[in-house]
Amino acid sequence: MTHTMAHDSHTQVITLGGGCFWCTEAVFVRVSGVLDVESGYCNGHTANPTYADVCTGDTGHNEVVRLMYDPHVISLRELLEIFFVIHDPTTLNRQGNDAGTQYRSGIYLSEEADREVAQQVLDEVNVAMSGRVVTELKSLDNYSAAEAYHQDYFEHNPHQGYCAFVVAPKVQKFLQTFSDKVKHG
Repeated sequence: MTHTMAHDSHTQVITLGGGCFWCTEAVFVRVSGVLDVESGYCNGHTANPTYADVCTGDTGHNEVVRLMYDPHVISLRELLEIFFVIHDPTTLNRQGNDAGTQYRSGIYLSEEADREVAQQVLDEVNVAMSGRVVTELKSLDNYSAAEAYHQDYFEHNPHQGYCAFVVAPKVQKFLQTFSDKVKHG
């Protein structure tokens, strides 16, 4: 996987925050139609923060994955449906034992044209979850890529404790729930 986010007319970009980016990335690299996944930080108030900076919670950034995808293979709606299954959008600034504003649930738009679909999916999920959804929907701001060692983290460290106990079950849930969306080969 290369981490050049070259953008041509056949690709779209969406950035998602669903807790630790290791978990979110590990699922989306397996999704058919997703061409590239980059872990990063966004929507904070400092430029190019480090992982240590973001972990303090003081920069306002969120841990996110930026997805480059082919809309002819997978739609934004389908990506968001996967996103809402693999994380809990009802816990404010928390996913499991990971707590802090850097783990907030968020959808960050690169294209204003995507807002309508994103809002529709968000509203549907919120109704299904009795109005408890805390996912923020905002324009992407102040994005920077995470350090190299965070990219493809689960692929490189599958037996590390956090990956084995937290990431692997999320990947399994995706594989079982969306078997028709799994990349082959």
